Amino acid sequence: MKTDRPDISPLFLSQFEVDEAVPFKRHLNRLEVEIGKEDYSHLKRVELLDDMPGDERFAAMDEITERLLKSTQNNYNRELLKRLRARIYLDVDHYAIYYRLPDRCLRFVAAWREAVLKKFFSAVPTEDCGWQPCGKSLPEFEGRYLPDAAGGALLLRHRQNDVRHRSPLITASHGPYDPHTLEVALYFLRTGKGGSALINLGFAGREPLTDENLRQLEAWGVPLNPSNIDVIYPYIDEHGHPCCYKLEEGLPHLIAELGMELPDLVIDVHGCVGTFSEDRRVVVGLGGLPPFLDPNQVGSFLKEEGVLFLQPNDLLREGLNLVRELSDEMYVQFCAGAHLCYNFALLGRMQLLGFQVDPKTDIDSLLDGEERAFLPREDLRWIPGAGANALQRIAVNKLNPDSRCLHVEIPTAVRRKMVLKLRSLEIESSLDASGL
Repeated sequence: MKTDRPDISPLFLSQFEVDEAVPFKRHLNRLEVEIGKEDYSHLKRVELLDDMPGDERFAAMDEITERLLKSTQNNYNRELLKRLRARIYLDVDHYAIYYRLPDRCLRFVAAWREAVLKKFFSAVPTEDCGWQPCGKSLPEFEGRYLPDAAGGALLLRHRQNDVRHRSPLITASHGPYDPHTLEVALYFLRTGKGGSALINLGFAGREPLTDENLRQLEAWGVPLNPSNIDVIYPYIDEHGHPCCYKLEEGLPHLIAELGMELPDLVIDVHGCVGTFSEDRRVVVGLGGLPPFLDPNQVGSFLKEEGVLFLQPNDLLREGLNLVRELSDEMYVQFCAGAHLCYNFALLGRMQLLGFQVDPKTDIDSLLDGEERAFLPREDLRWIPGAGANALQRIAVNKLNPDSRCLHVEIPTAVRRKMVLKLRSLEIESSLDASGL
């Protein structure tokens, strides 16, 4: 039977049912919130407005009520919003969501996005502001805000043309959903590991609500369930396409806006939660979906008595050298076919030692009901199945067939360490500038 619901990739489909007796129980994002203790407190702010905005104000926004109710995978939230007779609006220019109820109005503010824009532009732009010097936020670089209907993007590039052409591009494709990947990208730029960067400023309809958000919403009569929270910022755009793919699929346009050709190396930084709270093992993915990657495409491959050796070629070696600072423990994973994948440990001299993996038999999920793949025998996260990275690799290859895209999954503890390292650099730079 055909429904009018949008087609959502199987990668993002989740089966769960909320018990109304325990409406705040999490069925998704448990790994990030309950185990990894990721800090999402800075992402969203929810407000109860003193006065209801007028009809003219709402008419200037996009009403997205039907879009959200059709696309949400959380039946509890859908029925709750129907009972409350909520009408939901997106203020595109300010990237704010309004819940218009019969007797009150709630507003969700993208607080992290506002803070980032103020850091680079001293205000929150609502339109393309052109290239502006980053100043002390990122010396030697200039920034630009590029608006869209899903929160926009921050573009950064070195002011010297030759530097940004010969240096890697850094992307933080999931922005607020992967806490502190912005800081990792800024650290890479400050330390000469990149010449340009693309930062997603928008949500993808998956970002968890904090316990504080939930308590506020309950007090204001909107007790949302926090699982797959896709009834605030939309998961899909007006054409039914996932917002979480916007940077990967929009790469050609964004590279053109950077005013450069795509470099040979792209470092795509992401956040993950490891298999234990202090897990510091970084996993570098080279692709797990078609087009598959043969080991000989990235180096000299040798198999001896069941042990696999890979000597990286110059481009992969350069990329691994750039991200090596993140952790002493690093792994490289990729697939050469649907049942032929590889897991390599990075050794001291940039040599890779590993073994074959069959995703059908060798991989399990860390949590029942959630797609959180890992290798049980090694107790190590498994990342090559990421669909968005496959889209980015395809886009990268079309722009520059000689390029290589490294999908770098950074566990929580390492990202927090990089925040401290960035702060240290910023303080040092400030002291130098003041002559102290």
